[in-house]
Amino acid sequence: MFTGLNRCFVGLAAAAAIAVGAAQSFAADILKSDDLVAVCGDSITEQKDYSVDIEAYLLMCRAAGPVRTAQFGWSGDDVVWIFNRGSEKDILSIHPTIVTTCFGMNDGGYRAITDQILNKYRDGMKRLIATFKDNGVRIVVVGSPGVVDSVSFSRGTNGAEVYNKTLATLRDVARDVAKENGFPFANVHDVMMDVMVKAKAKYGPDYTVAGGDGVHPASNGQLVMAYAFLKAMGCDGDIGTITVDLASGKATATDGHKVISAAKGTVALESSRYPFCFWGNPSDPNATSGIIEFFPFNEDLNRLKLVVTNAPAGKFKVTWGETSKVYTSEELANGVNLAADFLKNPFSAQFEKIRQAVSRKQAYETLLYKTYMANTKMVKDAMKEANLEGDAYDGVKTALIKRDGKLAAELATQVTPVAHTIQIEAAQ
Repeated sequence: MFTGLNRCFVGLAAAAAIAVGAAQSFAADILKSDDLVAVCGDSITEQKDYSVDIEAYLLMCRAAGPVRTAQFGWSGDDVVWIFNRGSEKDILSIHPTIVTTCFGMNDGGYRAITDQILNKYRDGMKRLIATFKDNGVRIVVVGSPGVVDSVSFSRGTNGAEVYNKTLATLRDVARDVAKENGFPFANVHDVMMDVMVKAKAKYGPDYTVAGGDGVHPASNGQLVMAYAFLKAMGCDGDIGTITVDLASGKATATDGHKVISAAKGTVALESSRYPFCFWGNPSDPNATSGIIEFFPFNEDLNRLKLVVTNAPAGKFKVTWGETSKVYTSEELANGVNLAADFLKNPFSAQFEKIRQAVSRKQAYETLLYKTYMANTKMVKDAMKEANLEGDAYDGVKTALIKRDGKLAAELATQVTPVAHTIQIEAAQ
């Protein structure tokens, strides 16, 4: 079964690989230090996984410093229902300066594309972007829908191949609407398609990239989504460079990293800029460590380089934390990416601790957005029955939004410098 499906997707993946290179090319960093990024979408966004990855990256890894992020995912959402509920007003109530959108999975109706589906999605996307622009949003990062899994998808009357063609058509609409408005486009669909074929070829058909239900990705596919959005934001991926001169024993480091001591190939550092860290069994879709070999997350977004100069010809063992790797002197002179080669490293524990705190903050945002702000009339009526003042609701709403800002500020204080040591010695 998989072999046949795989053949169906190989052509699409080849085209996707070309499209990814064009759509995900480096752009200027669009973010400012005082930006507030609202991550908007349907239940895939409400999973609080790719949105957490985005927030964690912008908090810990971005070269120019942390940027505040908030999550606004709503299960079942599409570009019509967001207006029917008035949800766009709730998003705007926090005054975001940048909004990312990821709609289309529900808009396609889980069936073959029709003119009605196409026109409804196009009109809805245009209205959504115009609404954000008219209310002070500086930039909308327009995301395409993702993909459904080529094996596990079973919704609707058609299979994965048919629905992925529908999603590809909606991708083109999102791309065109972004271009019309001069906004960045995050090509989530193509990069996920390309990764899905490659990952299943290695790990087998049951290794899902778009989730066990074929729609909602686990952590592996969610990381791919985060990559597409971070690239569209123009994040340059330069975490830092540590340079060690073996002849003199001296070491230097770029911004975000401070050399505490250096002697005889051992360098002690303190770093306030973290590499993005991965976790889990590589063959588990609920992990991120296996999926990264199929797309250039580390090359494009996660470069913490070690450069060793004046090393005699030969091989050298580099130990960072509890892990050691062997490199040639030529490789070290050219620079090696510690973030890619040392998946378990001195930042791993602190990175995961902060990532979990980000997840808890976003859970609060879901509660705020989907419970309190979505039930304004009910809450106002209850306050009236309790003989509270007429403006009590607005006061409570303001306080709850401020609490979200306080949670974000507290997160930033948790990104404290990490002490770590790199040891370079001749390999035995």
